[in-house]
Amino acid sequence: MSAHLIDGKAIAARLRERVAACVARLKAEQGIVPGLAVVLVGNDPASTVYVRNKGIQTIAAGMASFEHKLPAETTQAELLALIAQLNADPAVHGILVQLPLPLHIDADAVINAINPAKDVDGFHVTNVGLLATGQRSIVPCTPLGCLMLLREHFGNLVGRNAVVIGRSNIVGKPVVQLLLRESCTVTIAHSRTERLPTICRRADILIAAVGRAEMITGDFIKPGAVVIDVGINQIERGGQVRLVGDVERESAAEIADAMTPVPGGVGPMTIACLLANTVTACCRH
Repeated sequence: MSAHLIDGKAIAARLRERVAACVARLKAEQGIVPGLAVVLVGNDPASTVYVRNKGIQTIAAGMASFEHKLPAETTQAELLALIAQLNADPAVHGILVQLPLPLHIDADAVINAINPAKDVDGFHVTNVGLLATGQRSIVPCTPLGCLMLLREHFGNLVGRNAVVIGRSNIVGKPVVQLLLRESCTVTIAHSRTERLPTICRRADILIAAVGRAEMITGDFIKPGAVVIDVGINQIERGGQVRLVGDVERESAAEIADAMTPVPGGVGPMTIACLLANTVTACCRH
């Protein structure tokens, strides 16, 4: 058996089309242009590329893009002052501070300084609490993208057994909350979980977000399961640097019914969901 590959690029493209249509209606009917402000501190190569792609897609969707690129030596006080300015700016409906930040800056303090209504990453403690208690919140982009991919494949997720490998605040914990909302039975595991392969083989849905290249092999997968690979890892193979996920693709594809590729799976959904969150924040405002 060879697993069906879930095409994140195509699903993300359809979501971006819906976002662009909503933006066009807001402009035509209310004269409002949703605005997304992205703050980058330092010159990390991966973050720089990611921010550039966000800006390109924001403009392509018809929204206003505000990029703030700050030097690595920017102080925490200076960054907090910028966030206060963006919180007060009526043209800005969404604020995203690109992580990771330099070590001398407290990321939690920065994230929690963002107005929760403009927190389009969904990382503010208020949005985290609202999500955990089943209330209306802004949902983190990557977990939301994972949920959309699963809905695209299954339709109804009620009653499915799901295992999430990874307990980060960015992916693992919020994706558990989203799956619980869908009435899945959810187990959260991590790199130190005992008998991890045995636990994973019970899953109809396996979400790998542990951050270890090709850690999850076919031995972890229940025949016919759907595997969502959130990992993005650089490895050197055959003298070339390649991007791989947390799932070893060849062995997994022999067992799973469907899986997301890396690249081209969850990644495109993350930016598309960021655009959707910005429009949502604009409409709620």
